[in-house]
Amino acid sequence: MSLTNPPKALLTDVFGTVVDWRSTVTDHLVKTADETLNSPAASIPSAVRTAAASVDWGDLAAQWRRSYYHFTRSYDPSQGGFKSVDQHHLEALIRLLRDNNLEGLWDEQELTETSMIWHFLDPWPDSADGLNMLNQKFETATLSNGNTSLLTDLAEYAKLPYKHIVSAEEFKAYKPHPNVYNGAAKRLGLEPSQCALIAAHLGDLEASKRCGYQTIYIERAQEEGWETEKVEQAKKEGWVDMWVSIDEGGFEEVARRFGCTHAEKGMYHETGGITGTTSHPPTGQVDKSSTEQQAKAGTFHEDLSITEP
Repeated sequence: MSLTNPPKALLTDVFGTVVDWRSTVTDHLVKTADETLNSPAASIPSAVRTAAASVDWGDLAAQWRRSYYHFTRSYDPSQGGFKSVDQHHLEALIRLLRDNNLEGLWDEQELTETSMIWHFLDPWPDSADGLNMLNQKFETATLSNGNTSLLTDLAEYAKLPYKHIVSAEEFKAYKPHPNVYNGAAKRLGLEPSQCALIAAHLGDLEASKRCGYQTIYIERAQEEGWETEKVEQAKKEGWVDMWVSIDEGGFEEVARRFGCTHAEKGMYHETGGITGTTSHPPTGQVDKSSTEQQAKAGTFHEDLSITEP
């Protein structure tokens, strides 16, 4: 990657790279379980109450995340029958509760609502401002295995000013399948070599590199799945074009290296203009208004632009 001849588009992984899934999901599970267990209207078997008293919700959140990893990497697009990440998250949550003797803690509606926490994850502190800065010079887009509605909700909730929402769902495959990386570049009207992927996972970057992408690595706490020796080898080999260490400022540091300055805060329209801000509900609340409802109210358009009500 040459900073004097940079890519035209920056596409980003989302879970772990842009948003802090671990803290948000753990906090939500703890809060929701506590509310249910202390509700006078809840009828919960004593065995489930006993299990809930000793469960490690942080570990359960990590198990949930690992199930997503294995689901997306084992999916074969040639077999058809595409399943969304939303569907997987619900099914995986049901299995995890059963495996941890927590079946019956939540009813069907509560399970569905709890599984939707992945739509409302808190961003890393540098994500929104860094993306705002990068929007000065680049087309910015998600490139995540999350389904389109999930990514749209995340962009709205976390005030992430992407110019484009691109999901693996559009290509009926999941990263690291090449159809996702190639399809995303085509969707933006670019060659893969004109795109750079930003991710906190070297496996994702490696797969995109094979498709011709440039690569930008942002270190995030507890996100890298590769062993330390393999990480050091990748750094030594130099196939990662830009490496941002964990204490260097994430997306804001990427923007700084590209010569971007702090931009006015707000959401970018597809054309690149800042037109307003969105409301930011309290962390952990899942019963949110849909983007369609907000669009009708004149606050959030489906193309991610903002207008005055």
